Amino acid sequence: MEQQKLPNVTLSLILSILSFICCCFSAGIGGIVLSGIAFLLTKKDENLYKQNPENYSNYSTLKTVKIVAIIGLVLGVCSLIWTIYSVQQMGGWDAYMEQIQDMMDQLQ
Repeated sequence: MEQQKLPNVTLSLILSILSFICCCFSAGIGGIVLSGIAFLLTKKDENLYKQNPENYSNYSTLKTVKIVAIIGLVLGVCSLIWTIYSVQQMGGWDAYMEQIQDMMDQLQ
């Protein structure tokens, strides 16, 4: 019987890589969501592989994607914590929004 590829590996890899980019732009929330989805997809494929290991050929790629998803998840959480800390150091959410409004007024 010819070996198949696990179905969600490519999608998980794309989501994991996008989670790195989203960690920088969305206060970590986008990175957490994308890497969380990628991690769940890798767990699903891992369970599929455990049922019939001889049927699938790209398990090593799955392990790599799982590591990338975990790293993206950790970076997203760190980014979110840093954002919360930074907002608190500026005086809370109201002071943060006021500072952004002042910067917008200066641009106009």
